[in-house]
Amino acid sequence: MGIKWDSLVDVSLASFGVTIAVVVLFSLGIAAWSRADGLSGDSAAAGGTARVAAVLCFAACLAVAAFGIDIIVPG
Repeated sequence: MGIKWDSLVDVSLASFGVTIAVVVLFSLGIAAWSRADGLSGDSAAAGGTARVAAVLCFAACLAVAAFGIDIIVPG
């Protein structure tokens, strides 16, 4: 039994990349949500846009997590 080092490196790099992407998306979602809460008055439309961007970022994080669970859990 041998270790397939090239496959191990591929999986490690892919998981590292996806982890970084999810952390960045979640951080952008939090930043957009806090920006939406801080805007009022004339910039209410910008607050709505920021809130939509935050929800999309959180939805993308949820989709990645659900995909990972779907891969792990046998059907």
